[in-house]
Amino acid sequence: MTQHTLREVCKFLSGVIAAKLAFVLWFSAVGLTPVILAGTPFTADSIVPALVFNVALLAILIYYGWHIKSPLHSPSERMLVTIVGLIFLVVAVVHAVRLVFGWDIIVGDLVVPLWLSWVGVAFAAYLSYASFHFAVRMKGRK
Repeated sequence: MTQHTLREVCKFLSGVIAAKLAFVLWFSAVGLTPVILAGTPFTADSIVPALVFNVALLAILIYYGWHIKSPLHSPSERMLVTIVGLIFLVVAVVHAVRLVFGWDIIVGDLVVPLWLSWVGVAFAAYLSYASFHFAVRMKGRK
């Protein structure tokens, strides 16, 4: 996958996450909780953790989709991409361990479905690989 394709995927996913944020905010403001979105139930207790997670994910996707350019010129850009790669690697490993051991994740009243970890492993592992790939490939160029 080229950098252009990765950027387009990140742009698409940022739109999906933004729509999910708007949907959850709207339904919680109107008082229509609990609501099930993509197999995940959202109750009044789980709104704040879900919003924090989705805003952080949206910020990373927006950065990747619109701001990251190749080649990376400064060491700080390479360091940022490497740190993001490490974070995604940790997320992918935690999702994989959850799948192996069948752990339940409960946030407030929210029970995170196990199938979500398959999606988490796929996306986090790929974004980690892409981050490391861009950081290493551009390390030699100044």
